[in-house]
Amino acid sequence: MATWTSDELTMFGDAEEIKIASVRRDGTLTKPRIIWIVRVGDDLYVRSVNGRDAAWFRSTQLRHAGRIWADSSEKDVTFVDEGNALDDDLDAAYRTKYRRYPGPVNSINSATAKTALLKLLPRA
Repeated sequence: MATWTSDELTMFGDAEEIKIASVRRDGTLTKPRIIWIVRVGDDLYVRSVNGRDAAWFRSTQLRHAGRIWADSSEKDVTFVDEGNALDDDLDAAYRTKYRRYPGPVNSINSATAKTALLKLLPRA
């Protein structure tokens, strides 16, 4: 299994926002969506503020593959559904990183958003 390099963790984990797209059945990418990303340890995570019903999240469930962009960098990724074991750590990471946006942070830390957590793994 591929792991993030230190530079990638910093680049993507520190980015204010990233773009995310999933791979369609025909191999093309969906339209990129802007989302927030957090780093916990040596892992990167995203949540869907609108839960599992969000179109971008549903598309990640078809092939579990996609791409992320931060600034001028991009990386192919695998989307892994995560349980709720890290909820407290992720809540804290979102609160710390995005503290200047209290309303949206409350939304990304809501029960709905917590049902739609993805761990991002780099694809070789």
